[in-house]
Amino acid sequence: MPCWLDVMSSTPPEASSGQDAHFRALESLYRTAPINHLFDSEIEIMGPGKCDIWFNVDERHLHAAGAVHGSAYFKMLDDAAFYAVNSLVTDRFVLTTAFNLLFTRPIQPGRLRATGRWISGRKRIYVGEARLIDADGEEAGRGTGTFMRSRIPLAGLPGYSNGA
Repeated sequence: MPCWLDVMSSTPPEASSGQDAHFRALESLYRTAPINHLFDSEIEIMGPGKCDIWFNVDERHLHAAGAVHGSAYFKMLDDAAFYAVNSLVTDRFVLTTAFNLLFTRPIQPGRLRATGRWISGRKRIYVGEARLIDADGEEAGRGTGTFMRSRIPLAGLPGYSNGA
């Protein structure tokens, strides 16, 4: 059975020269965002439309019944899909306009990986999706979001530095 990430037939554009600098600048932007100081996480943009983020969740992220709170699922999945999409947009910050989340199993504290990828869109509206994989290698959640180009230039954001 094929992986759900491989089912879609859309393929992202080919990487262009200088795009690696854009990926590293987006990674820098992620690391400097104040919200991300609340999470022990690492980001890697592997290519156009592909992003992995590793999160270490602990007792601070639990709800009253002892599993990771749904807000953390959203954060991890939205970030992975968002950065996969923004890897294709080199001049503007994209904004999440909608995000659908499916919880497939509870998460206990540990190391998690959110894998995001671009699905469709090339001009103003984009669709991205992400999977959340728990410490046992099992899917714990998945989500699909729509993202749109904003009027906010990436170059003007603190933390976005592409070495130019």
